[in-house]
Amino acid sequence: MKNKIYKGLLAISAVAALFGTASVQAETQTSAPQGGNAPQTVKNDKLSAGDEKALKDMAQANINEIAAARIALNKTQNAEVKSFAQKMVDDHSSALTKVQAVAEQKEVTLPTAPDAKHKAMAGKLEKQSGKAFDKMYMENAGVMDHKRVLSTLKSDATMIKDPDVKALADAHTPVVEQHLKSARHMSM
Repeated sequence: MKNKIYKGLLAISAVAALFGTASVQAETQTSAPQGGNAPQTVKNDKLSAGDEKALKDMAQANINEIAAARIALNKTQNAEVKSFAQKMVDDHSSALTKVQAVAEQKEVTLPTAPDAKHKAMAGKLEKQSGKAFDKMYMENAGVMDHKRVLSTLKSDATMIKDPDVKALADAHTPVVEQHLKSARHMSM
């Protein structure tokens, strides 16, 4: 009888140890550095809700700008607007790639398409042509969106705690400021 009790306790202890080890492994990531030295353990910290929101805001802004700029590249006949739109595609694609890398590292799911407001604006842009298109694109995607994004970046930056997310916001701010300055200079 005692033997059965000991075997039962031993089995329960083994199962508990197994689940305890699995739990610890889920919380940490172990990797051996290339020198063959002892493995390092890196804690996988979750972002605060504010930091996650800031990361998603940056991704959404980049996605919105890329989508509008692609429409402009297809529709405008104005060389200056075309040049501005190409710069938006290039700069915001680069920025989005950086945001996606941090999001993957932090296990944050980002938006993948323009938001409803920008989808509606895209529909309006598609219906325009010529100078009316250029004016609408530059006023909305050029000036208004960059003003809004700059305001959001500055507001989020004061509350961001994660150093990787903070570095992204700090790097994005001067680029958005330059885009806004260029858009205002070109205002149709």
